[in-house]
Amino acid sequence: KIRGQLSEGMICAEDEIGLGASHAGIMILDADSKIGMPAADYFKIENDVVFEIGLTPNRVDAASHIGVARDLAAVINQAEGKLKIKFPSVNDFKIENSFPKPNVEISDVLACPRYSGISISDVKVSESPKWLKNKLAAIGLKSINNIVDVTNFVLYETGQPLHAFDADKIKGEKIIVKKATEGENFTTLDNIQRKLSANDLMICDIEKPLCIAGVFGGLDSGINEHSKNIFLESAYFNPMTIRKTAKRHGIKTDASFRFERGTDPNATVCALKRAALLIQEIAGGKIPSQIFDNYPTKINDFEITFHFDTCDKLIGKKIPHAHIKNILQSLDIKIISETESDLKLSVPAYKVDVQREVDVIEEVLRIYGYNQIEAPTAFRSSLSFTNGVDNEQLQNTISDLLSSNGFLEIMSTSLTKASYYEKNNFNPAETILLENPLSSDLNVMRQSLLFSGLEAIAYNQNRQNTDILFYEFGKIYKKNESDSFPFTEEKRVALFIAGKKNKEYWKTNAILLNSQTGSRQNAKNEFVDFYQLKGIVNAVFEKLNIAFETSINDEKNIFVEALCYKNKKQELVIFGELNRNLAPKEIGIHQRVFYAEFNWDAIVKLAQNQKINFSEISKFPSVRRDLALLLDKKINFSEIEKLAYQTEKEILKKVDLFDVYEGEKIGKEKKSYAVSFILQNENATLTDKQIEKTMEKLSSAFTEKLGAVLR
Repeated sequence: KIRGQLSEGMICAEDEIGLGASHAGIMILDADSKIGMPAADYFKIENDVVFEIGLTPNRVDAASHIGVARDLAAVINQAEGKLKIKFPSVNDFKIENSFPKPNVEISDVLACPRYSGISISDVKVSESPKWLKNKLAAIGLKSINNIVDVTNFVLYETGQPLHAFDADKIKGEKIIVKKATEGENFTTLDNIQRKLSANDLMICDIEKPLCIAGVFGGLDSGINEHSKNIFLESAYFNPMTIRKTAKRHGIKTDASFRFERGTDPNATVCALKRAALLIQEIAGGKIPSQIFDNYPTKINDFEITFHFDTCDKLIGKKIPHAHIKNILQSLDIKIISETESDLKLSVPAYKVDVQREVDVIEEVLRIYGYNQIEAPTAFRSSLSFTNGVDNEQLQNTISDLLSSNGFLEIMSTSLTKASYYEKNNFNPAETILLENPLSSDLNVMRQSLLFSGLEAIAYNQNRQNTDILFYEFGKIYKKNESDSFPFTEEKRVALFIAGKKNKEYWKTNAILLNSQTGSRQNAKNEFVDFYQLKGIVNAVFEKLNIAFETSINDEKNIFVEALCYKNKKQELVIFGELNRNLAPKEIGIHQRVFYAEFNWDAIVKLAQNQKINFSEISKFPSVRRDLALLLDKKINFSEIEKLAYQTEKEILKKVDLFDVYEGEKIGKEKKSYAVSFILQNENATLTDKQIEKTMEKLSSAFTEKLGAVLR
């Protein structure tokens, strides 16, 4: 019911059921129309089959009906013999008068290597015939008018984009192909005003731009029902120029899709003639002048030498030479000369992705059929041995070590924000900026693994996962001043820890009794700290058996405090607590983060020189002795450890620090170290006399050289 009334049908105008553009009134059928006859039969609606293909970005040569037909013929010819593609004939094209060619000026031949055009006068712009509308509707295009529909038809048929201008709107009767003026405004066919760049190639008259070349037409020069004379354009534009312009303005059209991937530079005139003949067929008109064709430097076909043995090796099967030549010729690849071992080929310019021998081999395999390459039933292999370290195995060893200690591996993109490095005092001269970034957040190559890891921490933190143990193997990139090697690529390993040391457990909330004071306290879970990170870093070096020297790092802009391990002045790792004023504030991290970054390339080189040493477990027992040393506050445990090993080189096996005390009772500038010493003789059991002599020697050394007082 409609407004309370029962309706048993709908009376429609042409445009309401897609049969025309008229909305003037109800369609009146012939008096002898058979009631109950299907409307499709009455209006003689055609049935058609539509094939949808998955076209990869590199196959612009197949972005047309002729291109697809060419590939189908090549495949079918391998089994059924000789098929030939029937190209639309342009033999009927003729010039009715001999007026001068259209006045066209090309000011940028690099951006426009070829420009062809023709004038057609006295056309009648109207609705397209049914056959043309049906063809366009089948591929999802809406009919506009007979002139524009012809350009779209030829585009999909041949792969060559065309554009029709209203010739009467071209001021000065002159076409100029040139770059735009920076900041100039231009209104496109979608009625949107766009601000042009000085790098945009434009089709202009003597006063104003008419069209963004290869991308989108202008509103003021388009074809409408009042147009009488047209100028038809068929050109080859530099793919890079079109790509940048289309991306700059956020425009994607059927024309720009093809131009930015590379159209056939040698097909512009043929497509122009095809369109002109169709326009004359359905819109009338005359061709008063010769075709204008500016093609100063011909783009030649690609010449490639093809070796049969290389083809056999890459494909993994020996294909008969005659079969290979048949495939190449069916793909319109000409054989210039041949020998028993190779072919010299001429590849058409429209095959923009076939410029190397390996590309030709891929074409052969594509037509021959991947499924026809049999998998071998037996594989032969041999054991190989190489001196040095297997980099992949070394990485797996450290990955296993970290994973077994609770770390999770992350993988991040090498692209990141420039602002991270600008705000954190990284060297701007080393930053590699992308010329054509995907977005402002991915506009530089990373100089460190730091910020990608922080983004991963923030992502987890925002999902209530605040206890973090991450590691990442990745590459960093820097710019050099060297002309020979303008860029460097280095592999690094990053560690990130944050949050609590252990997961929550009921025992962590238990009430403990302090044995010294008798007071009660909560045994709360502890947070990660610098020493936990240091323990993991040390474990990595112990696993790889790499010696190092320790130094304090003063990069205060990144770390609150940091240590650096070096080997012969080469930095191996830097680690510490990250500065809270660093980019974590920008990223949004609300907890302490500890970070380590290893120079993996340097570590791999050192690991190659390390040998595995084996020693038998001693049959004789070890002895432990402890010393409590009162020292100046400025003395570190590393000095005690170093001095101990220098003093006793034979039976001293290990030195450990197990307690530190500071307080008013011993003085503000003093601290007490409780140090343990493990003594062992590999060949005999130690006697009390040997042990006492060694401990006296150690005590004397600490007293004399460090000013220690035994407590």
